[in-house]
Amino acid sequence: MSFFKKIFSSEKKETLDKGLEKSKTSFFGKLSKAVAGKSKVDDEVLDNLEEVLVSSDVGVNTTLKVIERIEERVSKDKYLGTDELNQILREEIAGLLSETNTGEETEYTIPDLPPQSDGTKTPYVLMVVGVNGVGKTTTIGKLAYQFKKKGLNVVLGAADTFRAAAIDQLQVWADRVDVPLVKQAMGSDPASVAFDTLKSAVAQDADVVIIDTAGRLHNKINLMNELTKVKRVMQKVVTDAPHDVLLVLDGSTGQNAFEQAKQFTAATEVTSLAVTKLDGTAKGGVVIGISDQFKIPVKYIGVGEGIEDLQVFNKFEFVDSFFK
Repeated sequence: MSFFKKIFSSEKKETLDKGLEKSKTSFFGKLSKAVAGKSKVDDEVLDNLEEVLVSSDVGVNTTLKVIERIEERVSKDKYLGTDELNQILREEIAGLLSETNTGEETEYTIPDLPPQSDGTKTPYVLMVVGVNGVGKTTTIGKLAYQFKKKGLNVVLGAADTFRAAAIDQLQVWADRVDVPLVKQAMGSDPASVAFDTLKSAVAQDADVVIIDTAGRLHNKINLMNELTKVKRVMQKVVTDAPHDVLLVLDGSTGQNAFEQAKQFTAATEVTSLAVTKLDGTAKGGVVIGISDQFKIPVKYIGVGEGIEDLQVFNKFEFVDSFFK
């Protein structure tokens, strides 16, 4: 099928292959057991395959869709050999993910935004949410690096004022990437920090603003109110801010990432996802399930610790690397 034309550079593809190595090895280990001694894809193989996909964190609902598609092909082709199963999986999962027009980017881009009503340039405002420990600050730092590398003027805002460590970590990244950081003392009003950040960004003619926010889920109502207030205050400076609300999820937690996505999407409007820490886990299948189940695009994936190892999520390259 024409799904799998070469999109990424060989270096980027190599990083993706390496980042998904544990997931791929685990998946194929299970798959080879599922088809052992079988030459034909029959009901037993499909039952075993269902188990393999679920245990690889693809998620029950997405797994059932994949199995249904393969069943259709089996009944249409009458005979499918188990040696063809890998290629069929690649094609059907890529086909499933193709039903949304997301996950097709290959580069870091921002949209062209119309100027503000007073004629000033509109910075692209990205608000980042996610629980502590998922790699939120690292993701912000790596995004700042990538946007700056594109020649864009980036400003960071430390609106996670609940933890001193969050502000300090963001400062380390701001220094490393050499971009300005707007911050206040720990315990300050997050909305005030966001307001100051946007004011500063507009004054500096910034292209991109990335705002960090607190990652507390134990009290959803407080979180909801806080994020709503941050948005409202930002809109006093940039009328349609934020342009993107990025939820960062830790891919190594597998099904727990699904749960966090559910919780956060209930607490605030989320418009895109980043799935991190895929290189240290065999749970890479979670990206397929999250991409299919939440009608929210996966924009970025973390496939290593290096500054270049946050990649734009391209579903075709991902499926190709996972099932290669």
